[in-house]
Amino acid sequence: MAVNLVNVENVSKVYGTRALLDGVSLGVSEGDRIGVVGRNGDGKTTLIRMLARLEEADSGRVTHSGGLRLGVLTQHDSLDPEATVRHEVIGDMADHEWAGNAKVRDVLTGLFGGLDLPGFPKGLDTVIGPLSGGERRRIALAKLLIEEQDLVVLDEPTNHLDVEGISWLARHLRERRSALVCVTHDRWFLDQVCTRMWDVQRGDVYEYEGGYSDYVFARAERERIAATEEVKRQNLVRKELAWLRRGAPARTSKPRFRVEAANELIKDVPPPRDTSELMKFASSRLGKTVFDLENVSIEAGPKLLLQHVTWQLGPGDRIGLVGVNGAGKTSLLRAMAQAARTEGEAQPAAGRIAVGRTVKLAYLSQEVAELDPSTRVLEAVQQVRERVDLGKGREMTAGQLCETFGFSKEKQWTPVGDLSGGERRRLQLLRLLMDEPNVLFLDEPTNDLDIETLNQLEDVLDGWPGSMIVISHDRFFVERTTDKVYALLGDGTLRMLPRGIDEYLERRQRMEEAVAASAPAPKSAAAPERSAADQRAAKKELQKIERQLDKISEKETKLHAAIADNATDFGKVAELDAQLRGLADEREELEMRWLELAEDA
Repeated sequence: MAVNLVNVENVSKVYGTRALLDGVSLGVSEGDRIGVVGRNGDGKTTLIRMLARLEEADSGRVTHSGGLRLGVLTQHDSLDPEATVRHEVIGDMADHEWAGNAKVRDVLTGLFGGLDLPGFPKGLDTVIGPLSGGERRRIALAKLLIEEQDLVVLDEPTNHLDVEGISWLARHLRERRSALVCVTHDRWFLDQVCTRMWDVQRGDVYEYEGGYSDYVFARAERERIAATEEVKRQNLVRKELAWLRRGAPARTSKPRFRVEAANELIKDVPPPRDTSELMKFASSRLGKTVFDLENVSIEAGPKLLLQHVTWQLGPGDRIGLVGVNGAGKTSLLRAMAQAARTEGEAQPAAGRIAVGRTVKLAYLSQEVAELDPSTRVLEAVQQVRERVDLGKGREMTAGQLCETFGFSKEKQWTPVGDLSGGERRRLQLLRLLMDEPNVLFLDEPTNDLDIETLNQLEDVLDGWPGSMIVISHDRFFVERTTDKVYALLGDGTLRMLPRGIDEYLERRQRMEEAVAASAPAPKSAAAPERSAADQRAAKKELQKIERQLDKISEKETKLHAAIADNATDFGKVAELDAQLRGLADEREELEMRWLELAEDA
């Protein structure tokens, strides 16, 4: 029988006149992996802070088992700014001691990309004080994960991690013996890690068995049985459930909900997007040309990020863009946005970006635009437009769209200066959509947004007719809102991945294994040196493969253009898509051979 670690008994917490938690009773036992969800401001962080005894309850009791080893990651670290990374993470362990510890090596490689902490100016000996908030947060997480605990409590652990880092963290937490309570808005992460869910709503906490997919079904079923008045929110939940059930069957490792019941609940729910209809509408708004990149190279200081890239963003394309940090994802969007703003006058370091004459771009950057803090929320939206056309006959007033994005009628009269970071992010999105753009660039749009707001945003984007590029570490959002995934792998190229983010992670792992295999090793006396003739032959074949890869890129570009031109001819699109998949397989074989030859050369 599992040992009980923490008991929360009849706990209440009031801020001002609002009861965040009202008579809540919960328990955490050995082996529990609990995900905590709910709207921003409903008390998720307060709940886990009281669970960890970092905050006192107004009434009720929180008890820990004797000798409980507890590790907590809060949203504000307590690292010593004068200390080095080595001092905070490794402590007093000697180099041979921590380097020989598989757990330490795994954590450092998973969170920082290598034992030498690439990206940090002095590696482990970097002083913490000047580092960014994201870097400090990774250090705090590494310090916590290297230690042994009975219970780990994490508040938004995936913030500031890229797709690879999140994938590693999910695997690491699955393999740990310690119990887990985790607040996160990352739905893919919840599905991978959690076996129970706590949903914090209006002072209560509802418990569900299973991961996020199971929770979505159970909540929809509970609301259907209770016949709540929140019909609109229930429909959104059913829509998301329909998408989950139509997606990859292994999205959740141990589904607990009844498949027959789930199918019955969603039998009348249409697919989230009518792709052909949206493509047709987008073509009428945009014409054939949106963005055409010809032989484009992009630099950041002395570093060449993209080299000789030829690519096309067509009408109605919904693209997810993934890649290693520093590979140039944001730089690519900025170069395209600059070309659009200057009507093609501003161009990158090499090559040319052609912009369609009808393009009306909205660019959501990672920085939240500053507004007059005295302006009310509704006024800030109405400054852009009073009404917005969302396509397919859907029209909303500024006030209605505000409500859709979680700003109640009362909240709409709140000064912008009083909004939280997540609320400002929502307002920034609102203002972009109110301007009725036909091209959207979204750079980390999910930052600071809770799951219910993400559901609302996804619903709005489902019917939005235009072209879109999304950069996000939230793979659930990328898979939910886009149709194709392209990757920047750090080698100066831009490649389409037919199997999406799973393929990206596989490619990255192969690249890292190849780099590790080609790392110089101590030479034995009997180790034969490669002859000059062998090296020349390898270099010659490398050049041949690089020419073949260039030709494949050209063919892929032409096929993408042909798919856009024949968007309504499903037979033709299927034929062209099969050709694309064939090219992707050919590219993969050539890349593997290239990696083998690189060592010989």
